[in-house]
Amino acid sequence: MTNGAVIIEQREQALWITINRPDKRNAINAGVVEGITRGWKQAHDDPSVRVIVLTGAGDKAFCAGADLQSTGAAFAFDFSKPNVDYADLLRLAQNATKPSIARVNGTCMAGGMGLLCMTDMAVAADNVVFGLPEVKVGVFPMQVMSLLQDIAPRRLIAEWALTGEPFDAQTAREAGLLNYAVPAAELDAKVDWLVKRLTDKSPTAIRRGKYAMRAIAAMSFDESIAYTESQIALLAMTEDAKEGLKAFAEKRKPVWPGK
Repeated sequence: MTNGAVIIEQREQALWITINRPDKRNAINAGVVEGITRGWKQAHDDPSVRVIVLTGAGDKAFCAGADLQSTGAAFAFDFSKPNVDYADLLRLAQNATKPSIARVNGTCMAGGMGLLCMTDMAVAADNVVFGLPEVKVGVFPMQVMSLLQDIAPRRLIAEWALTGEPFDAQTAREAGLLNYAVPAAELDAKVDWLVKRLTDKSPTAIRRGKYAMRAIAAMSFDESIAYTESQIALLAMTEDAKEGLKAFAEKRKPVWPGK
């Protein structure tokens, strides 16, 4: 499936969402936001999809941020609406119950950093350049900050956002933005390895686990421990938990019902 700006394709148990604007460094426009949103929803509606992979076409850019070709258009909002589509996409990803991986194949800047941060895991080529250059054009990475503040150290975020200066993949990994930074030639192999580590596990455990991780993020310890002790009791009642324990006892690989 495609809307021109985004290609959606299923590869075995992974749904790949590819921003398809390589001539524009995969910059975000309305079509990109609509396409990624549609892909996220499609993945959750299809039980055969176990993981989402988000990437950019070509090898130059993952996503260079908002498309600034039409001056001001990227930041032109309908003030009668209390929310904007890009923010709604970040909300959607935050509340998702299927795991997602960013395959960072090239430059990742500005709004592209938000797309990176909205995924659960990220693998990048070690030559990728990252950055929050919004201050260079008189704006600020407002929506990106909502996700970034829970991932990277505060002082690094301040430096990136206030200076607008780029940084490399090693810095991104050390800051917690990436799980892995590998040579470009090894990027697909590493993403495939990570996909396989997810698709052979219980979809029910992952689904309920992601839901719980989201729920406890803003809880105190006492609230969190009370919530999670009830959640593990409920999880133990699922068909996947029963199959997992039975397979362990029988020394075989489980066949997950996904229920």
